[in-house]
Formats: sequence, structure tokens, C-alpha cells
Amino acid sequence: MVSPAIALAFIPFIITLIIRYRHYFLLFYRAVIVRRIQDHLTGIPREERAFQYVITHTIPGDPQHVLNTFDQYCLHCEHLSNIGPQKGKILDRLVYENAPLNVLELGTYCGYATIIIAQALPLGARLYTVDYNARKAAVAEKVIRLAGFDDDTVELLVGPSDEIIPQLKDKHGVQKLDFIFMDHRKRCYLRDLQLLEEVGLLQEGTVILADNVLFPGAPHFLQYIKTSGKYQCKMHRGHLEYFRYIRDGMAELTYTKLI
Repeated sequence: MVSPAIALAFIPFIITLIIRYRHYFLLFYRAVIVRRIQDHLTGIPREERAFQYVITHTIPGDPQHVLNTFDQYCLHCEHLSNIGPQKGKILDRLVYENAPLNVLELGTYCGYATIIIAQALPLGARLYTVDYNARKAAVAEKVIRLAGFDDDTVELLVGPSDEIIPQLKDKHGVQKLDFIFMDHRKRCYLRDLQLLEEVGLLQEGTVILADNVLFPGAPHFLQYIKTSGKYQCKMHRGHLEYFRYIRDGMAELTYTKLI
């Protein structure tokens, strides 16, 4: 048994840890503990709870109001891993500046970033958004349509990204991609980037924007893009969505070398 004196000696260390990492503890509390409590109390998933809030408080057909309503929910109710307003402005600017006609989003989640991309697209452009989770994709579908975007602008594809990417050419008629946004499982970033290269969907000048490359992080992905010689890379530093004291970043890549 640990003596009281030894136990007391650890108290300053524990207090220091709590103070230093308090924002991460708060993230764990809001993202995990609160979710599990609400799951138990309501019997419905967090994403569906968020949609119920949004549909009650938003203006249908107003994309920006839908986004603002999501932000209010995430700040005051439960944490959702949307891109958030700070990094969302970067995404919006890059889509607007590049005016892409064929866009791929990996990781639809609740459709937050999908709306940002869709409202910045030029006339006649098409966005293919992919999510492996059918339940979350069903929520995203309702959110996207609530914001006013139909299937001619945004097509939601449900399934693993490594299965859907090879189908984009033959099944969906996508020959080349102009812009790609990655916000799915971080361990899949490198695999899917290399898969996009292999199937020939990248062209000179294709822009890839990858979220959360610093937290939770995608070290193998970052190492590859820095050493492969195929990409120009720029880092957009900021903070984790809805947690201003947790540092995060987005990697902006431009494909420069055709194999």
C-alpha cells in the first residue's frame, strides 16, 4: 500500500498535469462523457440530436444560417468534429479562389464542410462527398438538402473511401479532380492520397486540403508529402474546432508532378 506521504507528494504533479492539459480534459469531457450521457438519456445518436436542433432553429435554404446554427450547437450543447468557423473560412477561400469543377470530399460527417464547399462552387461544378458510416451519412444528406443543395450539385456516396475512389472514373464519370478536401480518418490520409495518384485522378494543379494534420495528427501523411517531390505544401495553423487553446492545422497541397 502506498504511504500517505508518497501519495501527498504526487498531488502537486497531478495538479500541474490537470492545469497544463485542462483544455484536453475539457475536450474529452464534452466529446466523450457528455455524448455518452446524452446517448443514454435520449436513445438517439449525437449527430441526430444535432440535426434535430438545427432543423428547429435554422432557416431552410440558407446555407450560412445552417452553419451558424451548427456552431451554436457545438459551442453550447455538444462537441461535433466539424471543421468549424475558423478553418472553414480557409476552406471557403480556397474553393472560391480555385473555382474547381470536380471536387471530392472524404469524410462528410454531418455535412458542415460540404455546405461550405458547395456554396463556394462555381456554376456547373459538382461535389462528390464520401462517408463510410451510413447512419451519419443519412444525417448529412438531410443537412445538405436542408441547406438547399440538390443532387445535381452535391452527390453523397456511402462506403469506404478506398473502395469508392477507384470507382469514380468508371461509375461516376470523374476523369480528373480539381480540389480534394480530406477530413476522414487521419490514418487513411496517406493511403487515400496514394490511391488517388495510382488511379490517375490527380492532375497538375490539383489542390488537396487536409484537416487535423497536427491534432489528432497525420505524421506519415506529412512526411510523405514533404519527401515525395510531388507536392507544393503550405501549412495553415490555427486551433481545433471550437477549442481555441488546442493547436491544430490544415495542410494545403498542390500536385505538381505527373508520374
